This record gives sequence, C-alpha cells and structure tokens, in this order.
Amino acid sequence: MSREYAKAVGARLRAIRIQQGLSLQGVEQKSRGRWKTAAVGSYERGDRMISVHQLSELAAFYGVPVSALLPEEEALPPREHRHRTVLNLKKLAEAPPDSSGLVRRWVAQIQRQRDDYAGQVLSIRDGDLRALALLHDTTPQEFSERLRGWGVLETNYGEEEVSE
Repeated sequence: MSREYAKAVGARLRAIRIQQGLSLQGVEQKSRGRWKTAAVGSYERGDRMISVHQLSELAAFYGVPVSALLPEEEALPPREHRHRTVLNLKKLAEAPPDSSGLVRRWVAQIQRQRDDYAGQVLSIRDGDLRALALLHDTTPQEFSERLRGWGVLETNYGEEEVSE
C-alpha cells in the first residue's frame, strides 16, 4: 500500500470515527483497550499501514462494512504509469551476434532469475532499458531504435499501471 493510499484510508477511518462521535480516547475506552489511541491515530494519519485483517476488525468495531473504510476512487492520488518494453526473444536470437551479445547474456540471466525459459517474449522495465542503454554507451531512446532495427522490439512504451 502506498503512503498516499494509507493516508486516504486514514481519512476514511477518521471520518467514520467522527461520525460516530468518538474521540481517539473514546475508541480505546469503547474497545476496552483493543484499539489503542496511538495505533488508531497513526492509522488515521497514514503513518502506519493497517493490515486487511485489522481493517476488517476495525470495520466490525465501528459497525460498518469494510468498503466504508476504503477511499473513493476520486479521492485517491492519480495512478503512476510506467512504460513497458517487450523484447521478442526469437528475433533477438537472429540479431547480429557481435552487437547483441551483451543483451543476449543479460536476457539469459533474467530468464534464469525468473526460471522462465519457454517464453517467446521478455518484458522489461524502463530501468532495465536505461541500464542496457548505459552498458551500450547510448541513450534509452537510441538503444530502443537499435532494438527496433534488429526487429527485437515487440512493444515499446505501452502504458501499464503500477500497483504498490
């Protein structure tokens, strides 16, 4: 859960508590110490992440559905997007060996780490593309053009939502 999302959940927690006419100390008293003032306050400020289990228990304590403690979509910060680059591994195998050797070794290492040897494509992050470009002493844009020239670039810069 991102800090922004934790703050949005905290705002909902605070709103429900206030609607019920409870102070933080009132929550601790009413719960007979189950919900400590400091813990509930830190959840409400978004300083501390609340687990799904705790959120469910707090919803039951307040007598509301869990969904009432979740922020509305429009209250959330805009989602970040990252770009996705997909390499065609069959085309990479056909690329000029003298200039694609480093990329091939890098792909082989990623496949070992992911234990994925059957894939026809390999999705890489922007950071991976930047690292490869740096190793080839070029910019990510220029390196993407090189991959395109080899026919290796399956998809470049399609947006994919990032979930934290």
